[in-house]
Amino acid sequence: MSSREPSSFPSLLRQWWFLPLLALALYLRLHELTASAIWGDESSSLILAQYSPLQLWRHAAHDVHPPLYFLLLHVWVQVLGDGILSLRLLSALFGVLAVSLGAWLAWRLASRRAAFLAMLLLALLPTAVRYSQEVRMYSLLGCWLLAATLALLYWLEGGRRRYLAVYVLLMAAAFYTHYFTVLGLLVHWLWLASLADSPLRRRDWWLANLAIGVLVLPWLPGLLDLLGHMRVLVAGGDVGWQPPVDALSLPSMLWQWLAQSDGNELPWPVLLGLPMLLLAATLLVLLRDRSRLRSGVLLALYCGLPLLLLYGVSFLSPVFVERYLTAFALGLPLLLAVALDRLLASRRALGAAMLVTLLGLECVGLGQTFAADPNEQFDGMVAYVNAHYRHGDRVVVDDILWYLTFRYYNRTGSEPLLYTAPAADGSSGRPGRYGFGSLIDDRRHVFVDHLADLPQDDGRVWLVMSRYNDDEIPDVPASWRRVARHAGGEVQAMLFERTTQRSAAR
Repeated sequence: MSSREPSSFPSLLRQWWFLPLLALALYLRLHELTASAIWGDESSSLILAQYSPLQLWRHAAHDVHPPLYFLLLHVWVQVLGDGILSLRLLSALFGVLAVSLGAWLAWRLASRRAAFLAMLLLALLPTAVRYSQEVRMYSLLGCWLLAATLALLYWLEGGRRRYLAVYVLLMAAAFYTHYFTVLGLLVHWLWLASLADSPLRRRDWWLANLAIGVLVLPWLPGLLDLLGHMRVLVAGGDVGWQPPVDALSLPSMLWQWLAQSDGNELPWPVLLGLPMLLLAATLLVLLRDRSRLRSGVLLALYCGLPLLLLYGVSFLSPVFVERYLTAFALGLPLLLAVALDRLLASRRALGAAMLVTLLGLECVGLGQTFAADPNEQFDGMVAYVNAHYRHGDRVVVDDILWYLTFRYYNRTGSEPLLYTAPAADGSSGRPGRYGFGSLIDDRRHVFVDHLADLPQDDGRVWLVMSRYNDDEIPDVPASWRRVARHAGGEVQAMLFERTTQRSAAR
């Protein structure tokens, strides 16, 4: 599949395989798009998007993510509504765009065959499919970073400042989308430092980075305020909730990217076999890289540097989370495509075996991605509450993420309450005004510190809590009698009837 045709985007569109693979990427990102219920992070996105732009800016400054995705979602919801299909469609479309950008980048860096292989592997990449089906910013971030890398590549090849200006705008947009954009900027700096005629000595490059800083400057006060309240976010579980990493966390992440399984149940030679395969592919690309722009270095840095940095940092503060790395995982199919391109040119049988292995892993991962059980979904539990709710009932939810999700599916006409039991040392269990707590406006009437504080009447109480520990809430009054229970996923709704002393005396 070699070609001397210019590796421009119009020429990519004319390839016989482009539209079929684009259709495959679209199908996979739309398949079962509404099968799984909205969860806490997604519902927080919608709540943010429902504010006016100025309110959204203020609330996002107290959240753990910048505002751009939520502003785009705000416009999207105004046009298409807030149904689950509409909400997730935005991310799915960004996910499809990322596949096209990845193929374009692979062609610029290598060959037409590499572009075909990259687009195929990207279309099937399970982690990309999964996070193209969430109402979050991860697929959008992938688009910004791939497009910015392309713009930087065009600038290096032609020297035209307009491409550098496009790079500035794209990277600024990425910074307004997710703070881990700084890892992408670091990748670009290290790649440029590796070049023989390094652009790091050019004034234009320094001015471009200064321009990025100026564009992001309006967000700096909110970021500094957020960092100043990091202790509140950690205490509230908005950051630092991930368990500590260990020696298996790194290979498990690679298995998660390609097969949506941590691989820990596999024999250790198989568990470590995938990282060894990926390491061999990386070495092949680096050792055979004779290009002036060191394309192999770029691809190895793009997917490897953020992975290793977050892994190392997580020994101090756990942030080694799959979705935080999804935008950089998009570089892995590009790296593998270039390695396969080299192998198929010299050792066809070995290249074909490697391609079949990778496609098999991705198909297994897609099966895992689409394996949602409709009977184990949070929305089914809320639907049960909606169907059996009576006027005067109260709904109390014991986790802020479940509380936000319940609000999305709630059709009772009554606002749910959030259970906020004091800590063991007597300090308040109520969330602060940073992180998810910033999304709860009416703070006086939402929180319930003790179940006995509820108005003393004959109204029933729905208690939404973990399905695995009925004793998780210790202060259920003895006069309450459980009369119904319905589970959905990790959560259950338990219905209690209450009897006041006056009613008991009759």
